[in-house]
Amino acid sequence: MSKHTIVLIPGDGIGPEVTHAAQQVINAAGVDINWITCPAGADAIEHHGHSDVLPDVTLDAIRKHKIALKGPVTTPVGKGFKSVNVQLRQKLNLFAAVRPVRSLAGVATRYEGVDMVIVRENTEGLYTGIENEIVPGVVTSMKVATKNACTRIARYAFDYAMKRNRRKVTVFHKANIMKLTDGMFLNCAREVHEKEFPQVAYDELIIDAGCMKLVQDPAKFDVLLMENLYGDLVSDLCAGLVGGLGVVPGSNIGEDVAVFEAVHGSAPDIAGKGIANPLACIMSGVMMLNHIGETIAASRIRDAYNQLLANSKTRTGDLGGSANTAEFTQALIDTMK
Repeated sequence: MSKHTIVLIPGDGIGPEVTHAAQQVINAAGVDINWITCPAGADAIEHHGHSDVLPDVTLDAIRKHKIALKGPVTTPVGKGFKSVNVQLRQKLNLFAAVRPVRSLAGVATRYEGVDMVIVRENTEGLYTGIENEIVPGVVTSMKVATKNACTRIARYAFDYAMKRNRRKVTVFHKANIMKLTDGMFLNCAREVHEKEFPQVAYDELIIDAGCMKLVQDPAKFDVLLMENLYGDLVSDLCAGLVGGLGVVPGSNIGEDVAVFEAVHGSAPDIAGKGIANPLACIMSGVMMLNHIGETIAASRIRDAYNQLLANSKTRTGDLGGSANTAEFTQALIDTMK
């Protein structure tokens, strides 16, 4: 194994606790990493004296080293700051948000056999934040779609499905109403499928009907492809099918840069109490290890948390247990041995 340099963004609230746990687990798996800690979110302003929630020093470090592991961050409300996550995606051109969602043995939910991946376009749509007050009391918000971005994310989703032996790509859309923006997204997906990936099964659903079918039988879905806003909403909905945001990882992928993150919030109400569930951050670390080629270590960690959840009562409070963050982390490390 070669040594890797990875940017660590601890974040706010429980962020430092869960990212520290992920570091411990990754180090225990035998991966040689030089961690470079950089600030973002409220932490960058309150404790590091920066004037922005995403300082240049952090962006420059990620551009240089290509890989980052990020904890949850807080963007101060009402102070004119743009979302850290939106800035990261746009400034680093992290065009694909990838959220695997699967059932975990030992985590009781209403559903079984869930195993899907949400692929979300990450740079356009309503999240460009282009809003205008036309006259007092009348505001517009612009939804942006470009053929280049729509084609790029479709190609990523089909390529992802083919390389990982997934069954089918399903596009969620609202092209029956938004005929130009969602219509472009849908047409690009069809074209990529027909010309480049005809061997991958393909389907498309209007998003409201798709959400209904998701909660009826999520096991029927595999790879879900959608634009930015829909992907944000549906990925959280799907997390609820398997136990919540505490048990799903996330990644933001660009052409040559990738940021892996726990997608839950910073939970300031429990920050510093040592009771946060670090699993989502650890799972995101597993995605990161696979991305950098450390597949053996990634498998060791994944097998360990699967075994721990299935066979042990050592779990954090949100999963029905009483273990604190450190106890769960140590149990996971012990399971790897």
